[in-house]
Amino acid sequence: MHIEPSVVDDAKIVLSYVTALGAFGGAAKMSYDTVRVSGAVPYAMRSAIATALVFFFFEVLPHHPVGVSEVHLILGSTLLLLFGAGPAAVGLSLGLLLQGIFFAPFDLPQYGMNVTTLLVPLFAINQIAKRLIPQETPYVEVTYRQTLALSSAYQGGIVLWVAFWALYGQGFTAANLANVTMFGAAYMSVVVVEPLLDLAVLAMAKSLRKFTEGPAFVSRLHSAA
Repeated sequence: MHIEPSVVDDAKIVLSYVTALGAFGGAAKMSYDTVRVSGAVPYAMRSAIATALVFFFFEVLPHHPVGVSEVHLILGSTLLLLFGAGPAAVGLSLGLLLQGIFFAPFDLPQYGMNVTTLLVPLFAINQIAKRLIPQETPYVEVTYRQTLALSSAYQGGIVLWVAFWALYGQGFTAANLANVTMFGAAYMSVVVVEPLLDLAVLAMAKSLRKFTEGPAFVSRLHSAA
């Protein structure tokens, strides 16, 4: 989902600063809610772990340029279920920033677009999870259907934002539309894999409960809301 440097020029990129500020505002609200409920130390622990994981996802896991962007395995729904919305948002924001600073400085001008693309779908699946997963259900007990819905919504949100930035930057030319379609088709293939990974990670968390029941993970992982 890294927007290629040539997609949005300098004259138009200012919009990404506005959307990023809005995304950071949403992340700050969710972070405040986490600190209020869980405390500052658990919030900091979860945010640090999520940041390290996102950095690993971007830099180590396979990623391939397709059309107007790159296809990554981001595991946004996994981060949400393990750490909660606030720490997941921090992890996505800082992990992306660290990856740009240390390994891809050419991506930094696109940071506003990329962080918006990551965070806004996270806000959406946070709300979907509240409606889709019953309050009496711990996250380690979620079903394949529920993880598929979360993953589809998150990846679909990323595709929509990438399409927006590409069309905003390059217009509705045949070549641009073809590149957007190519990216969307390739990226949605992640939906085949991510729900299975979600379930595998949650099953591992359940079997290792003595290690995953504590301040480093969201309390909903093992307990009802």
